[in-house]
Amino acid sequence: MSIVATLVVGSDGSTSKESRSAGVSSAADRQVFLQRRREVDCIIIGGNTARHEPYNRTPVPLVVISRSLVNPVQGNHLALLWNCSPSEAVKKAQKQFGTKILIEGGISMINELIDHGVIDQLELSVTPASGGDERIDWKGLLGKFAHSTSREVEGTTFYSAHN
Repeated sequence: MSIVATLVVGSDGSTSKESRSAGVSSAADRQVFLQRRREVDCIIIGGNTARHEPYNRTPVPLVVISRSLVNPVQGNHLALLWNCSPSEAVKKAQKQFGTKILIEGGISMINELIDHGVIDQLELSVTPASGGDERIDWKGLLGKFAHSTSREVEGTTFYSAHN
């Protein structure tokens, strides 16, 4: 079983610029991000992420957790809209698609899943970008895990954390 959460932040903890993570991402982050998506059975995001990020195409099934009845990624034939908690979505996705689940939701979803002991691993990219919005304490986020390693590629530091 492998539940991996992924998140990109700027050096100042910004999680977005103009409501999109692309503003704090980097070329190195994008390459790793796209590769990671091809190695999982399912991706889970929240409705807010679905409304602000481009999810019209995914290589695997995409679960959007939302209370809305309107699917924000209607162009993606692999997208499913589920009205449930993140923890319930992970369990349901594992039964339906397989055990390798990638969480690409926002910090609220990630924190909830960490607090419930659902996340096995956090993959955090810290880029040189700054001046964005929705800042988080990314060092505190890493501190929720017992072990972490890091490597730098083209100015982006990739952290991999687990218990």
